[in-house]
Amino acid sequence: MSFFEAILMGIVQGLTEFLPISSSGHLAISRHILGLQLDNILFEVLLHIGTLVAIIAVYYKDVIDLIVSGFGLIGRLFKYIIISFKNLIYKNNKKAPQIIDNDKKKFVMLIIVASIPTAIIGLILEEKIIESFDILLVPGICLIVTGFLLYSTIKLKSGTKQEGKTSYKDAIIIGTFQGFAGLPGISRSGSTIVASLLRGLNREFAVKFSFLMSLPAVIGAMILQIRDLQWDTLSTIITAPYVVGMAVSAFVGYICIKFLIKLIKQNKLHYFAYYCFVIGIIIIISHFVL
Repeated sequence: MSFFEAILMGIVQGLTEFLPISSSGHLAISRHILGLQLDNILFEVLLHIGTLVAIIAVYYKDVIDLIVSGFGLIGRLFKYIIISFKNLIYKNNKKAPQIIDNDKKKFVMLIIVASIPTAIIGLILEEKIIESFDILLVPGICLIVTGFLLYSTIKLKSGTKQEGKTSYKDAIIIGTFQGFAGLPGISRSGSTIVASLLRGLNREFAVKFSFLMSLPAVIGAMILQIRDLQWDTLSTIITAPYVVGMAVSAFVGYICIKFLIKLIKQNKLHYFAYYCFVIGIIIIISHFVL
């Protein structure tokens, strides 16, 4: 892989991972256009690391809160179990502590609950998703589906739900949308933000929830990919273009997140629908012509 190809792929990843136009779809298209045949998935793992860095850079305070609240949640869970067990054994009536006692811990649980359907769908469709990357028609059709999802928000008013008012049913529905976003052409950010808005979430919180709930999904996907790496040859595989591609995806991704937050506040998410329609139609025609 040349520096030009690595930089181009990094830009594509950074732009499309966070803008609601599907990173997987554009990476699949880029592979066909560039003719890249990556025998290992190390470069994709590095690109995902770049996008993780971008999310953490924008929401670093929220990430820290989630980590702290996550450990606090585990501590209160153990305390609840111990007190409940003692009450059962010694016939005590001591009140067990409430496990989720603030909105930050509720946010952690929302992300965990949303990740469950995502993981289930991802595991069930794993082979089909991998196969779909080799068929140019799939990202074309899925981009049009993404376009319809985005266009549906044109007259959608902002909800009022934040962490405290968002239900676990909301999280399951949003996580289900994220699960199907593994298909190339279905935008993960677009589908989860649309699902969040349809469930009445506040626009700004919908964006934050979409990106922060992607962390477990992206990390899980990376773990599944890493298991296939040839560790004995890793030192010879990692080259300067790979590292540059990762850095570019992180930098571009950071800018795109900031840009998308502003657009969501202005209710302009549907603007991306027109792009998805055009690119989707072009890709479908290219599939049959080429």
